[in-house]
Amino acid sequence: MQQGKKYEPTDENKKLVKTLAAVGITFEDIATKLEISSDTLVKYYKKELDDGRIDANASIGQTLFQQAKNGNTAAAIFWLKTRARWKETHAVEHSGPEGSELVIKWQS
Repeated sequence: MQQGKKYEPTDENKKLVKTLAAVGITFEDIATKLEISSDTLVKYYKKELDDGRIDANASIGQTLFQQAKNGNTAAAIFWLKTRARWKETHAVEHSGPEGSELVIKWQS
């Protein structure tokens, strides 16, 4: 990492940062690749970091949505659980013999 030198981002590095951010590479690893600090990365490449993440999520979301619309049950379930906040619940009821009231006896 360079110390005391003004950093100048290049178009090539902007494209690289956006691509790496899109596939989920950590800020720390992207900074290491560019040989700069994480703070410098965020200072000069905030737009690319944000755009990479947003564009990737939108692309995958669009694919998932299309899969759900085309009948992929797993995709539909995943979509509804994450986007529509659907959830599976399990209820366990306890009862006595033949559905009668449950009697609990304590022995000392």
